[in-house]
Order: sequence, then C-alpha cells, then structure tokens
Amino acid sequence: MPYYRSVGEVPRKRHTQFRQPDGSLYAEELMGQEGFSSDSSLLYHRHLPTAIVAAEAYDPPAYARVPNHPLKPRHLRTHKLDTSDADPVLGRQPLLANDDCRISYVVAERPSVLYRNAIGDECLYVEAGSARIESTFGVLEVTQGDYVIIPTSVIYRIVPVGGPLRTLVVEATGHIGPPKRYLSVRGQFLEHAPYCERDIRGPSEPLCEDGTDVEVYVQHRRGWTRFTYAHHPFDVVGWDGCLYPWAFSIHDFEPITGRVHQPPPVHQTFEGPNFVICSFVPRKVDYHPLAIPVPYNHHNVDSDEVLFYTGGNYEARRGSGIEQGSISLHPAGFTHGPQPGAVERSLGVEFFDELAVMVDTFRPLDLCEPALSCEDTGYAWTWARRPS
Repeated sequence: MPYYRSVGEVPRKRHTQFRQPDGSLYAEELMGQEGFSSDSSLLYHRHLPTAIVAAEAYDPPAYARVPNHPLKPRHLRTHKLDTSDADPVLGRQPLLANDDCRISYVVAERPSVLYRNAIGDECLYVEAGSARIESTFGVLEVTQGDYVIIPTSVIYRIVPVGGPLRTLVVEATGHIGPPKRYLSVRGQFLEHAPYCERDIRGPSEPLCEDGTDVEVYVQHRRGWTRFTYAHHPFDVVGWDGCLYPWAFSIHDFEPITGRVHQPPPVHQTFEGPNFVICSFVPRKVDYHPLAIPVPYNHHNVDSDEVLFYTGGNYEARRGSGIEQGSISLHPAGFTHGPQPGAVERSLGVEFFDELAVMVDTFRPLDLCEPALSCEDTGYAWTWARRPS
C-alpha cells in the first residue's frame, strides 16, 4: 500500500513489551511481503495467532479448465449462474483461469466461512449489493462499485447485508496494487494518477471477537486445509503498517480523456502478476470535430482481454447480446472492435454512460466449466451481421 495507517492500540516502539490489562503480553504478528523486504504490518493479538488444535485436508468443488480452442471470442452471461444461497467464498464459480490468475463470479446472501488465501492477493468487485468485509484488521463496509483488495494470507470473511451480493473475483498468484507509474519512488500517488489516497478506505477500528475452536479455510500452494484455531483470529487490539485490506470505488476513478480516442492503458486501475485491471466509467468522449468516439478495431497481440459489463450502456457492443453482468473474452489472435453500425451511431456523441471492469492477461486464459454452462455460443459471429 502507498501509505501508513495505525488502528487501535499499539505501543510507542515496535517489538517491545505491550501488556494486556491482566499483565500478560499481547502477541505480535508481523505480516510482510517478499521476504520482509516489502510492505508489512504489525498486529497485536490477545491470544497466540499460532495456536491451532487441528488441521485437516479440505477438498473444494473441483472444476476443469479447457483451452479456448478453436480460438473464438466468447460471451458469458453470469446472471445465468445465480445461486443466491452460495457461500461468498466457497461458492465462487470459476470462469476463466491461467497460471497467473483466476476470474470467478458468485451470488450470495449468507456469510462466508473464515478464509485465508495463502497463494496471492484477491481483488473483489461488487457488481450489486452491500457487505461487511471482516478481517483481523477490522471491518470494511462495501457496496455497489467497490473494489476490495485483500492481501495474501489475511484471514477474512464476507457478510452480505440486506440482500444478494454479486461479486466478480480476481485471484492472483502474486500481489495486486496501483500501477507503478501512478506512484512516486516513495509510494505517494502522483498528480496524473486517476485516483489517490483520499479515495482509498481501510479499516478504521479493531474487530475483536471471542470464541474457541474456530475453523479457518486456507487455500495454499498444495491444495486446501481447514485449520481449527484455539481462539478466534479476530482478536487484534491494534495494528500499524502499510499492508491491509482496502477498498476503492470505481465511481471515484477519474477518467482520462482526449481529443481523439484514448488507448486502454488510460483506464488502468491495478496491476498484478502478468495481468492488469482497468475501469471504464461514464465520461466525456473525444472532442476533435472529426473524432470517432468508439474504439477502433484493435488487436492487443500480447493479451487476452476480458470485459465485465456492470452498468450503463456499452455503445461499442450494442447489438451483440451483451447485457448487465455479461463477460466478453477477446483472445490474442483475434482482432476485435465495435459491432457493425456502432461507429456511425457514435459520431457526434459527447458522453458515454458505461461502466465496465477489464482484465487483460499476458498469458492465454482457459475456460472453466461454469463459463461453458453460461456461454452465448452465437457471439463470435455477431460482427458478420448487418447493422439494424
């Protein structure tokens, strides 16, 4: 994270005696990335965070990955996957995956299990609904349009509030954060960045819960394990550092526009290992008198492009069957662009009311079984149709 936070009670000097009201010591836990050579935070627990009483293998629902072969653009209708009684974590339905990331979708109304992803960071995008993200660091209240970044190995749970929660999830095999070009050498957001520290929300107070023999599901590099902790892991009275879960609303992303059509990097919001995440938001469009506001036909030769359509009216895809909750996959090896008729319709338009999340991966994405079950198989041929 680009800046330091201190929440709850912490001693003046780190790694010194910090005592509870009964005179016993609080237990320190240092969470640090990259062999303690990068961002870290220091947490103070009432009980030992190392105390487990059981560990057993857990087998999550299995899914198969198949290559996008024959190579085609794909259209996935995620709203056909509705399962509102799902666990917000264990009920995730994987759609697209490679060795760098996995993209899933889930609809849930009940709280998740306690969970730790020990493989990499997670980026959650809230398509609809609201939730509390509870963790060892405290609580984040999130709602429609929020991105939530959960650092590797944070124990957390998702508690939907007031109705179904629709979430797109990107699980990385490394770390997710702001693009380096948005940050100074010391980690401050620069003036040209489309968002800044004022837009970021982190936990503001500790979350302390009592309990014994508490189960935590851990996804790790060799599978899944269900630990039973002697005491509830939400027993932190204070923490400080630069590593913690945080939220950022897509509605706070400030679009970068120009006289002619701007390339996708202007929409970049996060970067991960061999992929980027971008935000397409309502914005004034190109204002050259002869501008063509919709994208030109383009071929990002190094990337598979995934777009999740999450609001508004995506002009370039009109007539293709794209709707709220749709995902398009335009793979490397395929030139894609606006649907027939979109270029002409866009001439003279001054504003686009669209909302979409894009994931560009630098290695090809495989299709998972749930994706095949909700695919619109006619999408690949929509460019050959005559405009209506």
